Amino acid sequence: MSNMSINGQRLWDSLMEMAKIGATEKGGCCRLALTDLDKQSRDLFVNWCETEGCSIKIDQMGNIFARREGSDPNMGAVVMGSHLDTQPTGGKFDGVYGVLAGLEVIRSLNDQNITTQAPIEASVWTNEEGSRFAPAMVASGVFAGVFDLEYGLSRADLDGLTMGEELKRIGYDGKEPMGERPIKAFFEAHIEQGPILEHEDLTIGVVTDAQGQRWYEVTLTGQESHAGPTPMKTRKDALVGAAKMITLVNDIGLKYAPLACSTVGLIQSFPNSRNVIPGQVFFTIDIRHPDDATLSAMDKELREGCAAIIASQGLTMEFEQIWYSPPVPFNLSCVESVRQAAVNLGYSHCDIVSGAGHDACYISRVAPTAMVFVPCKDGISHNELEDAKQEHLTAGCNVLFQAVLNQAI
Repeated sequence: MSNMSINGQRLWDSLMEMAKIGATEKGGCCRLALTDLDKQSRDLFVNWCETEGCSIKIDQMGNIFARREGSDPNMGAVVMGSHLDTQPTGGKFDGVYGVLAGLEVIRSLNDQNITTQAPIEASVWTNEEGSRFAPAMVASGVFAGVFDLEYGLSRADLDGLTMGEELKRIGYDGKEPMGERPIKAFFEAHIEQGPILEHEDLTIGVVTDAQGQRWYEVTLTGQESHAGPTPMKTRKDALVGAAKMITLVNDIGLKYAPLACSTVGLIQSFPNSRNVIPGQVFFTIDIRHPDDATLSAMDKELREGCAAIIASQGLTMEFEQIWYSPPVPFNLSCVESVRQAAVNLGYSHCDIVSGAGHDACYISRVAPTAMVFVPCKDGISHNELEDAKQEHLTAGCNVLFQAVLNQAI
C-alpha cells in the first residue's frame, strides 16, 4: 500500500474551488452554519461525490454521508470527514480540508480501481464551529447520543432562528434517523490549529487525545445610570464586573499553563451607550485542559472567583455551563493505523494532543476514531490568514488514505 497515493494537485484545486464560496477580502472564508453560503458548499460537495458514483444520505441534523460501496455491504463503513462551516473570519482549511481529503480518498480509490471490503464514506458534520449556533459540534453530538434530537434542532442563533428551521430552509433537513449508521472506524484529517508541528519541522501529527472543554454563558446585571452625575462609589457597573471576570479567566489560564487555555470570546454590553453606565453584560467563557481533574479545578476557581466579584460590585449574576466535553483518548488501533501510515510513507511525525474540539471527539463515543494533523502557518487558525502548504495537505491525505485502507481491506 505504500506505493498508493492520492492526487495532491486535485485535492488542492478542490480546496481552492470551495474557498471561493464565502471568500473574504483577506483571503479567508465566511460560511456560517446553515446560511445560503453553507448550502452552496454542501451542494458542491454532494455534486462532486455523486460524480464519483457515491450514494448520498442526509440525517435529521443535516449531516451528509457520501458512500462508496465495499464488497461486503453488511460491514460498517470506514468514515472520513469534518465540517464545511467556518468562523465569521475563518480560513480556507479548517474543517473543509478533512471533508475534501475524504473525497480525495474516494476519488483515488476510483482512479486505482481498488475494491475495499468495508464501504468507504466521506462525511460533512453540521455546525461544528458553534459560531452561529452554540454549542459547537452539536450535530455530531446528537449523532453520538450526547444531545437528543429536539435539543439539537432547537439551538437558536442570536436572531432566534433555530437549526431545525434553517436546515429546512436550505433543504438539508434529512430524514435518516440519528445515530443508526454503523461505523467501523472514523478518521478526521485537520490542520493542527497550533504551532507545534511547524516549530518542530514535522509533517504529520498523530493525534492521541483531545483536550476537555467547558463553555459558559454569563449575564451580569447592575443598574443603568447617567455617566455624569452618578458618583463612582455608588455605581453598579455591570461592565466593570465583566472586566474583572475577564481578567480572572485569563489568570486561571495562566496559572494552569502551558496546557490550559481560557478565553472570553463574545461580549455584549447593554444599553451600549457612551454616556450610560452599563446595566447588563452578557459574555461567554471557554476553558480547556487535557486532564479532567485540572479542568474541574479550573471550573471551581472560576465559579468561586465570579461569585466573589459580584458580591464586591453589588451585581447579580446568571452563570450557566452550556457545554462540557471531557478529554478524549482516541482508539489505539486507529491511532496506530495513522502512525504506521506516516512511518511507511517516510513522513516525519510525532504524537500530539489536540487543543481544539473536533467532531471526532463525539464520534469516538460510538466508533473507533483517530485524527491526522498537518502543520498550518504560524499555528494560526480561526483567522482569515490561516494557511497551509500544499505538500503538507497532500501528505496528510496520503496518511489518511493508508490508514483508511488499513481498516477497510
